[in-house]
Amino acid sequence: QVQLVESGGGLVQAGGSLRLSCAASGRTSSTMGWFRQAPGKEREFIAGINWSGSNTRYADSVKGRSTISRDNAENTVYLQMNSLKPEDTAVYYCALDLRHPLVAPSSEREYDYWGQGTQVTVSS
Repeated sequence: QVQLVESGGGLVQAGGSLRLSCAASGRTSSTMGWFRQAPGKEREFIAGINWSGSNTRYADSVKGRSTISRDNAENTVYLQMNSLKPEDTAVYYCALDLRHPLVAPSSEREYDYWGQGTQVTVSS
């Protein structure tokens, strides 16, 4: 059974930085993604990384401000977010995809396991 636990969220001022972590147990050498859901909005893909870390992709909304990385020895995926904006306020989720080892898909339907989410609030 795969379990994902996010951490690192919190309250930060605009322009600040946060690093989110997603600790995985179970089948962990898999493609991982980060998504977020703001109040009243649909959940959206923001970043993904393949099983080896050799391929990453980002949504335009965070490209250039965020970096996804992984440490397979620690079974952890990270999302470093810089230059945060109030519109980055959301619950952030990590997800694991069992079926696409080479490139992280952007559709949440492709992901098989989800964490419980961590709140990120950016004040102006």
